[in-house]
Amino acid sequence: MVYTEIKEKNGKKYFYRVKSVRKGKKVNKKRIYLGVDLDKKKLLKEEKKADKELQLLSTLLTTEEKHQLEKIKKDYFNQPKATKENRYESFVSLFTYYSTNIEGNTLTLQETSQLLFENITPRKSLREINEVINHKKAFDYLLDVKADLSKELILKIHKLVVQNTLRPDLKDQIGKYRTLQVYIRGTNWLPPKPEEVPKEMGYLLSWYSKNKKKLPPLILSAYFHSAFETIHPFVDGNGRVGRLLMNLILHKSRYPMINIPNKEKYKYYKALELSQLKGDLRPLVKFLFDILKKEKVKF
Repeated sequence: MVYTEIKEKNGKKYFYRVKSVRKGKKVNKKRIYLGVDLDKKKLLKEEKKADKELQLLSTLLTTEEKHQLEKIKKDYFNQPKATKENRYESFVSLFTYYSTNIEGNTLTLQETSQLLFENITPRKSLREINEVINHKKAFDYLLDVKADLSKELILKIHKLVVQNTLRPDLKDQIGKYRTLQVYIRGTNWLPPKPEEVPKEMGYLLSWYSKNKKKLPPLILSAYFHSAFETIHPFVDGNGRVGRLLMNLILHKSRYPMINIPNKEKYKYYKALELSQLKGDLRPLVKFLFDILKKEKVKF
């Protein structure tokens, strides 16, 4: 059962969305703070947001899928240590190729691998070459970083991803939340205004902090990724940074990371769009789950 609870203190009304679940003879309650002295319109909006968290997020994976994820995690850790370096090179090549290619980079998988591990430079633009090199630097950074997700860590990853790839007039945007409005081709929505970005990212990081030990890592990473791409906090590099952060969440939870192959990118776009426009996260969770199941190179 989900309902709204009102508590009065010092003449003010504090609103909470409450979910009560009966377990045997006990009733457990989870509360989400909605705000103070809310009007009907604002209250309805906050109730809808809270209901998505209370009702949907914890049920987005079936029991069978949860069992399969645990098996994937176990098999991942049982891989021989002798193959770790080889798996690393294979995964980084694929992840960098797929993630940059989605954004329009024209290096082939072979060119990407040779550039990263053999220092063979293809006859492509310097920007594209830097995008590939930067992506590996950012990936290596997230493998070594001890700190949890934070504004500072996100800005650092952005700086690594876009260094020496932006137009001269955008260089002041490197490693910073955007100060410009951005527009996304092929979508029906507009990302938040630049002045709203710090607040929205603050909300997202606060949500992550509260839920990182409550939700399954795949749901946690899917929600964070969807919200991050919706906010679109940077002038460029949002997709690459977002997929790196999604994998950072999985890596810190000791799960294998995710590659989204080129042939699956339109399914990825569709699942992401459903989560952004309709608040339906299940297609994205299912998409990422299926990718994890099929992934041959687990790192």
